[in-house]
Amino acid sequence: MHDRQYFREFGLSMLAYLALLGCSLALLSRTLAAPWRALLALLPMAGLLAVAWAVLRALRRLDELQRRIQYEALAFAFASTAVLTFSWGFLEAFVGLRRLSGFAIWPIMAGLWLIGLWIARRRYR
Repeated sequence: MHDRQYFREFGLSMLAYLALLGCSLALLSRTLAAPWRALLALLPMAGLLAVAWAVLRALRRLDELQRRIQYEALAFAFASTAVLTFSWGFLEAFVGLRRLSGFAIWPIMAGLWLIGLWIARRRYR
């Protein structure tokens, strides 16, 4: 029951994000004044806020063990992302490594969250 509700909320939020992204990209291709460009560039974030809200609602519906597993996975992802991005930053500054885009950070954290889930779930078997 909760899974179905989560996937519905998450799916609708992602559809809203994609629709807003499409509108944003279409309108940004036109020449507009700077304040409008900034507003249009941030327009898809409304959909992502809805996605975040759906995820938080799903986490609140979990039982205590599942919450603990998610907490440990997120803690692993947070700490590991910090280590990786700081390491990359030092390599940028002192070795000349290519600059890491901010768009890369969330996929890194999401991948590490999945690894953290795998580790935490194994721990509680």
